[in-house]
Amino acid sequence: MFVDCVEIFIFSGKGGEGAISFRREKFIINGGPDGGDGGDGGDVYFVIDNNCDTLSNFRGKKHYRAENGQPGQPKNCSGKRGADLVIKVPAGTVIYDALSNEVIYDFTTQKEKIKILSGGKGGFGNARFKNSVNQRPDYAQKGLPGQELHIRLELKLIADVGLVGYPNVGKSTLISTLSNAKPEIANYEFTTLIPNLGVVDMEGIYSFVIADIPGIIDGASEGKGLGIEFLRHIERTKFLLFVIDVTSYRNALTQFQNLRAELERFSSDLYHRNYGIVLSKVDGIVSDDVIKEFFKALGCGYQKEQKMGLSQDFGVYIKEEKDKKNPYFILPISSATTLNLKALKHLIFEALKQ
Repeated sequence: MFVDCVEIFIFSGKGGEGAISFRREKFIINGGPDGGDGGDGGDVYFVIDNNCDTLSNFRGKKHYRAENGQPGQPKNCSGKRGADLVIKVPAGTVIYDALSNEVIYDFTTQKEKIKILSGGKGGFGNARFKNSVNQRPDYAQKGLPGQELHIRLELKLIADVGLVGYPNVGKSTLISTLSNAKPEIANYEFTTLIPNLGVVDMEGIYSFVIADIPGIIDGASEGKGLGIEFLRHIERTKFLLFVIDVTSYRNALTQFQNLRAELERFSSDLYHRNYGIVLSKVDGIVSDDVIKEFFKALGCGYQKEQKMGLSQDFGVYIKEEKDKKNPYFILPISSATTLNLKALKHLIFEALKQ
């Protein structure tokens, strides 16, 4: 099961008590105090586990505790230190304070383990308090308590490109054709219930990662449908690819405008991310009038391109360097017939380089 958000409680270990002890050996008169120190409590660490890609291991368990330190022993023997707790999470996990919603740590590609809570320090034994005035101390320190924290773990997938579109517009077919991903594909809405990642290979020299999230519907930023649960997975992407279905009962321009509005309500930063547009399922239309209207509404020139193996059946728009306002490209495609898919790979790769 894909799990991308959990709340747990973590506890570091309590420090062990210092010992109260006096040396008692034959022929040793007034041996004096020899109580050892208590051991420190265990710390709590988090580390990336590259062998997992969800937070499903946290289902069914809410409390995670490091070991307590052991009490001090006679003969100046210190107590054993409590074992540290190392919690493994997939790359892309963000740790939040569940009460204040403050980000504690954001895991991306760190190899080192990160300490989140420190264990309590062990108490001094009575041998520590011996001096010329007090040669027989009969007291020791208690160990310090450990720390505790209520945290929320959120997984945000790490990808270069994020697909954004309404349900059943061809996102899953597109990612399965472009990359090595094998999502479920069917002719009904909300086929995709979990995010999918795929690696797009560029002639064996370069590659980039593309993420497909469940379809976004109107009101997704307010919690409707599945979109709000998975919009976080495209927050890390460098480039957004809007997939617009030109055969849908929804007007193409309306699709695009509504999707942009939902992104803006969810995250201003995501709204201003660089993006491109593909007009999918063009093999299902009779004329290119609907495509021309879309280009005109966005103020982008509809022109025939000769480069990158682009089909001459439909016009395209590719942004010039001086153009800062419009999308990087608008490209009619068909995943079923692979129309313009090779050119799409190159356009995305060029946009990522910029």
